[in-house]
Amino acid sequence: MSALDTARPRPARPMPADGAVRPARLARQFGRLLRSELGLTFRRPRNLVMLALLGVVPVLLGVVIRIVGAEGGEGGAGGLLAATAGNSLMLTFASLFVLVPLLMPVAVAVVAGDAVAGEAGAGTLRYLLAAPAGRTRLLAVKYLNAVIFALVLTLVVAATALLTGLLLFPTGELTLLSGTTISFGEGLLRTLLIVGYVTAGMAALAAVGLALSVFTEVAIGAVAGTVVLVVVTQVLRAIPQLDWLAPYLLPTRWTGFDGVLRDPVATGDLVSGLLTFGAYVVVAGSIAWARFTGKDISS
Repeated sequence: MSALDTARPRPARPMPADGAVRPARLARQFGRLLRSELGLTFRRPRNLVMLALLGVVPVLLGVVIRIVGAEGGEGGAGGLLAATAGNSLMLTFASLFVLVPLLMPVAVAVVAGDAVAGEAGAGTLRYLLAAPAGRTRLLAVKYLNAVIFALVLTLVVAATALLTGLLLFPTGELTLLSGTTISFGEGLLRTLLIVGYVTAGMAALAAVGLALSVFTEVAIGAVAGTVVLVVVTQVLRAIPQLDWLAPYLLPTRWTGFDGVLRDPVATGDLVSGLLTFGAYVVVAGSIAWARFTGKDISS
């Protein structure tokens, strides 16, 4: 082999097209930003305290039902409560039914309302926008972070209720609200469906909280606005003259997961609820995106 052959440069490997490299790079940037956001959310003491407190509620509820049921006898209210939570899985349903109308929405509102307003109030929002992330992707990360928090919150409540129920109540076949009996395994699958439905409802509220968050630099204002909105809609539901409005309000749909505890499953009610949640996400998300992408960021 001649020196000319050894010195001859090898043909360069074809570089991937820019269109193929850019999506992968954007995906990595999105993943890093999301991991950073999740780390901040789940390391914040305030959020950990909320998770712990809401996780304790099913334990307290289970203990109260156990004591009242044991002392109330067959004819008292305690006997009715004991019969309702006579299976370990039913405590999960009861706990979510108690927490979903107000306490869980408050926790989700804190995270969603603080998403953008908290950054603006702390003066870090403009530094985030200086990174090559883009406003749309940053907003998507903030929303996805709130949704993941809602999922973790729902799982914490459900898991704590299930463990408490296993310790305090019988385990076996589950009697549904319609009177049909199903196996424990099928009951677990239905519990997972309930967790998914509740998470979807909290995701809709997170979109509303995020929309309020982009309109202010005071996080407490966005959080309070979201909570007040929940309380006001709960009041509107209690007014008989506004029954026509109730199906379009989020709190009305949040407890629609009781359709999972019927035989057959009330798929019509569940689908209607999910469509309502989706409509809130689209409308509130569009408002948040329009405001955030056109907003003059000075802090």
